[in-house]
Amino acid sequence: RARSPHAARANRKQRVNSMAQGKQSGQEPPEKQPDKAATPIRLGPRPLPLHLSVAAATWMSSRAAWPFLKRGLLPTRPDLKSRAAALAAELQTLPDELFDQALQKEIQSRSRDFIEGIARYRRHSYQRTLTDPEVVWRDGTTRLLDYGKTSAKRAGPGRPLLMVPSLINRGYILDLSEDCSLLRWLADQGFHPYLVDWGAPGAEERQFTLTDYIAGRLEAALDAVLARGGPPPILGGYCMGGLLALGLALRRQKDLAGLALLATPWDFSAGGAGQKATALTSLAAHRWTMEVTGELPVDAIQALFAAIDPENCLRKFLRFVALEQDSAGARAFVALEDWLNDGVPLAKEVAQVCLGEWYGDNSPARGRWRLAGQVVDPGRLTLPSLCLVPAQDRIVPPGSALALGEAIPACQILRPPAGHIGMVVSRGAPEKVWRPLARWLTHSVA
Repeated sequence: RARSPHAARANRKQRVNSMAQGKQSGQEPPEKQPDKAATPIRLGPRPLPLHLSVAAATWMSSRAAWPFLKRGLLPTRPDLKSRAAALAAELQTLPDELFDQALQKEIQSRSRDFIEGIARYRRHSYQRTLTDPEVVWRDGTTRLLDYGKTSAKRAGPGRPLLMVPSLINRGYILDLSEDCSLLRWLADQGFHPYLVDWGAPGAEERQFTLTDYIAGRLEAALDAVLARGGPPPILGGYCMGGLLALGLALRRQKDLAGLALLATPWDFSAGGAGQKATALTSLAAHRWTMEVTGELPVDAIQALFAAIDPENCLRKFLRFVALEQDSAGARAFVALEDWLNDGVPLAKEVAQVCLGEWYGDNSPARGRWRLAGQVVDPGRLTLPSLCLVPAQDRIVPPGSALALGEAIPACQILRPPAGHIGMVVSRGAPEKVWRPLARWLTHSVA
């Protein structure tokens, strides 16, 4: 509607007066007040375009391939030959047009369910409510979190346990939720856990090498734990964090009581030529991005993980859409998926070592990985040591982690029936992994 200039000025004056009154009363004007009932829309699963493309390619290839399968013209893996033959024989009994229509209908149904699963995840009401424990030391973006006061069950100070997570995933996978926290559970068992929280690389950390992280930040974090008194701490590392912990342990054996490694890779050839090729291709593809930004982007790292099992995202969201959305299973799914999508970039120099030297050259197992000029040789380790090698690990092939356990003198090796992430967050993790870990921490360390 057309309004007179006088009316427009009066309206503006009224809005200004209302805003001023709101500020004087300590309240935001109505249009500024946040909607507390609104749930933030998630951006995952990351990288979304890749997952959508893989799903589309999977369905398109299924429709394109079945006529060749029916006629015995589709190459199949040796372990699938009998199943392929049975399917081809069954297809012979069906008219092509009828089967094609049924297949198209199924593709449309799964496509709708996949997209609906993603949509439900993105608007799910779950939010992580755990607050971080006390920060007892920090340097740059790195913090040391003290879980000693999170337990009301522990009597006495407890044996210190310094846990080192990977640089490319947030450390709170070890403290995921109220219902699933390895660190708080260990505190209840009588230990005094500390967690190194790396944070995302800042301006300083983008210039870091692995030596800066291990001989610099990790040593300082260990010193902070030692300064708080008590017996020598046990050092623990999860995944890539286990390699960092190993490097620290070799430098500071006299200050430690033991070393526990969870799903820690060592022989990078165990993943086959495919993992090596994927790592080197990614390194080359993102070379200029890293030169400009000083880091390997999160989505590039997520794409590397997706390459291990490209259809995993499709399968898991088809399972998720079938769950009751207010169920414990759905909340656990969202909690874990939020963590997966909350990765951090990797400093350029570190990425070049991880992808180019570890995966590309298998430098750890070949005795070529150096830290501060010294070869990282697990054969020099004299600490009581444990290697937990999950038998169902698809991220770190069991053979890769097993090689490290065999290279450490007198290392105890446990092979729980669990996956790489499931070993710390699945429903079966407490019995399969947490309790065996606690028993070793209790009985194997003087």
